Amino acid sequence: MPALRASWFPSPLSQPAVLTAACLLALAALPAAQAQTARKPSPYENNVIEPFKAPRPLTPEEIAARKAEDARRGGPAFMARIDDEAAFRQLARVYNAGTPLEIPHVLFVIDRQRGNRIHYLDTPRYGLHETFARERRLLPGKDKAALTAQYKDPNRRLLFGTLSWQRDLPGYTYEFWEGDRLTPELLKLADEVVAKSFYAPVRFKTNSTLHEQAAATAGLTFVTQEALLREQAFLPLNPGTAQGRLRIVASVDATPDLKRDDIVVLDEVPIAIPPVAGLITQRPSTLLSHVNLLAKGWGIPNAYVRDANTALRQYDGQWVTLTVSGNDYQVRPSDKPASQPPATPPKPRAQLPKPDLTVQALKPLDALAVRDSRHCGVKAANLGALRSALPPAASVPDGFCIPFAQYAAFMKRLNVAQRVAALEQRADFMADAEVRRKELAALRQDIMQAAVDPAQAESWRALWQSRLKGAGVFVRSSSNSEDLPGFSGAGLYTTVPNITQPEALAKAVQTVWASVYNFDAYEARRAAGIPQDAVVMAVLVQLAAPSDSSGVMITRDPFDASRRYVTYISAKRGLGIKVVEGKRQAEQVMYSSWSKAVQVLSRSAEDTQLVADAGGGVREVPIAADARQVLNDALVARLAAVGRQVKQRLGQVDQDIEWAVVGDKIIILQARPYIDARR
Repeated sequence: MPALRASWFPSPLSQPAVLTAACLLALAALPAAQAQTARKPSPYENNVIEPFKAPRPLTPEEIAARKAEDARRGGPAFMARIDDEAAFRQLARVYNAGTPLEIPHVLFVIDRQRGNRIHYLDTPRYGLHETFARERRLLPGKDKAALTAQYKDPNRRLLFGTLSWQRDLPGYTYEFWEGDRLTPELLKLADEVVAKSFYAPVRFKTNSTLHEQAAATAGLTFVTQEALLREQAFLPLNPGTAQGRLRIVASVDATPDLKRDDIVVLDEVPIAIPPVAGLITQRPSTLLSHVNLLAKGWGIPNAYVRDANTALRQYDGQWVTLTVSGNDYQVRPSDKPASQPPATPPKPRAQLPKPDLTVQALKPLDALAVRDSRHCGVKAANLGALRSALPPAASVPDGFCIPFAQYAAFMKRLNVAQRVAALEQRADFMADAEVRRKELAALRQDIMQAAVDPAQAESWRALWQSRLKGAGVFVRSSSNSEDLPGFSGAGLYTTVPNITQPEALAKAVQTVWASVYNFDAYEARRAAGIPQDAVVMAVLVQLAAPSDSSGVMITRDPFDASRRYVTYISAKRGLGIKVVEGKRQAEQVMYSSWSKAVQVLSRSAEDTQLVADAGGGVREVPIAADARQVLNDALVARLAAVGRQVKQRLGQVDQDIEWAVVGDKIIILQARPYIDARR
């Protein structure tokens, strides 16, 4: 199989800003022993700053040591020019040599105080620009501010950059750390100096939106992170190894016989999928689609591979081993296990909270706190807790909870537990996924068609009218088997959008209740070892938000758990359903609260958006061709700040947050623990 290249993400102030941050998607995970994005750990990232030392003259011994080191390395510590590829290679450092991640790169320092002299460094010799600058007495001062000024001050003495070879373009690019506050004047100077001292054409590569703005003002052509990401033929969304039968399918919905030992190759990311052994899609999508989040929770390999259907056609229907790593994937033939061991219930990955069925009354969100998850579920309880904690930075739409007890009474009247227990005594039900799919569909239909208690249904409508003024609402799940530290349940249960008619409310509640027995939900709980009879469903009736834009964010870098000052955000225009479906690529950005930089990984690929229909439900409308950008920098920074507030309020646990923007107001729609089975 040909090698597939993935780029890596530079470490602020330490690693050269050499390769594209956009392409850090290609390193969604390396082994824990390595930096997640193939970069050397930086003392600056961990806030461990060595004290600066005042310059002093070199001793004769130090001068001799320098000369000896130059001789040992076969060349000088730096060059003022690079006149050919051999000279570039002589100075270059190469991480991940021999892999698709291999990109040679050379650090450079421009000294504005000495006639804009450029120093191309022997990069393996110097781990940091600072190391060279201090050794050569170029860095003034003896405190942290002196170094920071070389990235922030428009009148700085030094410019710290990196020049690298990009195979996907192909060609050379030069770049700066994402947090470098480059001015158009500084950038234009750097462009001129590099162009005069390097043997081949070089283009500027932006690492932040500020860099893009500076380049545009300076009149320079440039390469964006997004452009490099589009060149990627491979993106590892979740690493791992799995053995199973490879199946190329056009659609999950049209393939009802998927099994847990299938490795599925899909044309696009589906809205939902039952547990499988591995996933490959041939269209990129957002990292935070429900299916990608489920894959992380299940701990299965998951990757985007361009033209996967063609590349893997020879393996269709065969048993294979799929390995997804941070820089490549491999499919190799494998023998089918001679015999399958007897099915045994897996050890539960998450313990379901025991529900409190004594609380019968409807609960307004304002009355809920985190502890109320025992009768209204984590989703509703978290939103209740956030309603008072987030203003004025953000708000949570008002609503109310129909508690577990009402669901339990309804299901008891229908003898659902006994019916499910009888099904699970049948050998065909336990052995055949298609039998389970049909029986569960029949069960859901019976639940939705059964008559609800008239007094209860009237109480729902009355509170809707009195508290929410009969406005459009989303009717959402809030079970005890979702949003848990060990089991996200993302996308497993049904949301009924934009209910506007009183007579539709009860049917919507029943639909959410019935979704406990969605096939994908049943299969996911079964794979996680969660007893089916332990599940109860509360319902959250919540005001619809007429979202101008919406999306999902994670309160840390999902590619590198140590970078907790980074927020990852995906966004699309309109209602957020299309973001979590993941069918087409969302706008994806990274924000660092440390560098204050916004890095664009991709702009939205959507040409339509979902909006609420006045008559109920949602409808699809076109998006103008010039409206691909969803978020501006100021909004990105505000969203990240709200994400940090949510994390703080919910026990300092990293969160997977669904959000929306209406006008200039940020609205939080859900917050659940971010789950990564690798950790």
